[in-house]
Amino acid sequence: MRASITAIVCAIVLVALVGIVVAQDQGPLPTSSGTVAKKKPTDTGAGTTDGDQPKIPSEYTKKDKIDVGRLQTFKTDVDTVTVDVAVMDNKGRFIPDIPKTSFRVLEDNVPQQISGFNKGEAPMTIAMVIEFSDKFQHLYGPVWYQTLQLAWGFASTLKPEDYVAVIAYDIKPEILSDFTTNRMETQEALRRLTIPAWHEANLFDAVSDTAERMSGIEGRKAILLVSSGVDTFSKLTFDKTRKSLQESGVPIYAIGLMQALRIMMGPAGDNIGFLQADNQMKTFATETGGQAFFPRFVGEFGGIFQQIHESLRSQYVLTYSPSNKAHDGTYRKIKVQLVDHDGNPIALKDEKGKPMKYSIVAKQGYKAPRPVE
Repeated sequence: MRASITAIVCAIVLVALVGIVVAQDQGPLPTSSGTVAKKKPTDTGAGTTDGDQPKIPSEYTKKDKIDVGRLQTFKTDVDTVTVDVAVMDNKGRFIPDIPKTSFRVLEDNVPQQISGFNKGEAPMTIAMVIEFSDKFQHLYGPVWYQTLQLAWGFASTLKPEDYVAVIAYDIKPEILSDFTTNRMETQEALRRLTIPAWHEANLFDAVSDTAERMSGIEGRKAILLVSSGVDTFSKLTFDKTRKSLQESGVPIYAIGLMQALRIMMGPAGDNIGFLQADNQMKTFATETGGQAFFPRFVGEFGGIFQQIHESLRSQYVLTYSPSNKAHDGTYRKIKVQLVDHDGNPIALKDEKGKPMKYSIVAKQGYKAPRPVE
């Protein structure tokens, strides 16, 4: 009798241990199967839910769900283009009080008549896409720790009205939390970043999938990409990923990992591979109207978060009716300039009256709508 009881107890303990090991091998799992582009279903039970929160300001209504060809820089009606523009000084700070008359928009090198102009701050809709694979983020390793510092650090800077989703990727992206203003859900999602499961880090697939999901969202939206920039086994190529991101119209703000560690590794590291990884992230950010950052020290994180907030919250919103009325589904290049009355570039000055360098952050084009069939 005692032998049988002992055998049963041992079997139970063995099953429990196997369950723990399997759970660790799985890595972070999604908390829901909901799409990143929409809110979770309203919970009618007790307690605070997303149903008690204000609607996502950028969410589509049924009448808005029209295929307009996935415009690159915006989602608007067929004959109106809206471009969000941030003018930054050489320290990454937003430059305010620039008048409408100073802006010029070129579409395929043809000047456009700006019909609408406004500025101000607005809530953000952010998807945090975080690389979390066994390739670099070994438990308690320096890259694992840096990844968590960046993810938790940025989440702590969000305002109460900002919507944020958390997606971790290794061999595939996993939605750990959908868009929400409930910071407890975001914290719970980030706590799941403990033990990475797969050695693969499929960046191209993850960022393309997230951008496509967010393509139907209006307003101040962006992807915060925390990644080494290395892609190991994606189904999409680099060129196909670029095209997908251009069509989705979601700005990417990329933060590169392992910068200090690469310097410490010296010639022993994969310098060529890492340089290619950095260039990939720079390309994604530049072509979508975002920015790329490559911090070497923890002290740089705060300034990076501030630049991202200023770029997304404080923007000039320009609207125009394209001179090219063709609905042909072609990609059209956009360029935003600051010019004087004669069309010459403007030289901005600081508070002391000295000329200062500036950069214009805006998406570089959009995909024209196709004819309605």
